Amino acid sequence: MKFLHTMVRVSDLEASLYFYCQQLGLIEVKRVEVEAGRFTLVYLAAPEDKQRAHAEHAPLIELTWNWDPEDYAGGRNFGHLAFQVDDIYALCQKLMDAGITIQRPPRDGHMAFVRSPDGISIELLQRGEALPAREPWQSMPNTGSW
Repeated sequence: MKFLHTMVRVSDLEASLYFYCQQLGLIEVKRVEVEAGRFTLVYLAAPEDKQRAHAEHAPLIELTWNWDPEDYAGGRNFGHLAFQVDDIYALCQKLMDAGITIQRPPRDGHMAFVRSPDGISIELLQRGEALPAREPWQSMPNTGSW
């Protein structure tokens, strides 16, 4: 397993970039604008992690700015932790066998979400190409939110 990123929702992208980059000294390594979804993702790395961040896309902080105003009361501004895994199906099965609910099953063989005992959302991403879709994952519904 490899740690990828932590996602934080921000209400003012420019103010957040000023804080994280100008004040803390992080470096912007990637930006994705998704007009259809009306959001922007900005990936930041610590200066000592810049080379690794470009090569491995990790370790990063992902700033998510939703273009439509939203209230982030109650900690909704913290999004999730993300980990790259060798076999998303095997890990999800292990978690289910331990009584952990798969909030968003890996229907696509690529991505799943679970929650920690404290409710922290954890994103699991398949290393490399997505695995071929298969049951029970392919038809498993979402549970709750992530």
